[in-house]
Amino acid sequence: MFFQKVKLGIVSIKQPIRPRSRQQSAVPLYNTLMQDVYLGLGSNLGDREAMLREALDAIGLLPGTVVVAASPIYETPPMGPQDQGAYLNMAAQIQTSLAAVALMRALQQIECDLGRAKNETRQHWGPREIDIDILLYGDSVIDEPGLTVPHPGMHQRWFVLKPLCDIAPDVLHPVLKTRVKEFLQATELPDSQEVFP
Repeated sequence: MFFQKVKLGIVSIKQPIRPRSRQQSAVPLYNTLMQDVYLGLGSNLGDREAMLREALDAIGLLPGTVVVAASPIYETPPMGPQDQGAYLNMAAQIQTSLAAVALMRALQQIECDLGRAKNETRQHWGPREIDIDILLYGDSVIDEPGLTVPHPGMHQRWFVLKPLCDIAPDVLHPVLKTRVKEFLQATELPDSQEVFP
């Protein structure tokens, strides 16, 4: 097996080189600097709390990634079709050297590993075992196939803003130039409750 050397800070590690399939595009895997990234996590199928905890644990095991903070968990009504169970939602702050698209792919793999159905077999805004979204990636503005950052609509969704405000009230939306706490103040409060601190 061939190995490549990857520099993370002042530590060099060796990791196997995985052959890239013809369908995969060549995207950068790592940044030279750690990025502050904010994630939104949600679940409304199965053991919802366990699903969130398992997802957070798996995120912390990604290469070059550290979970810095996690919000309380909130139970909120579903967005979209109402004939489904309530969601548990939370936010997390991570620091990662993974490039944005590489991080997105890693998060999609975690979703798949935890039982989430593939996009083509699930209903838009329908029930799901786990949903992990990149809300903010440093102060980057990204428009790539399958990845838009800041996450569209995050500034209008209480179930995203409230957990995010718990861990990062002063973080600035890089496009709208408004702080998370200001978005939250302008957002209608749904029926919800804090489930676990």
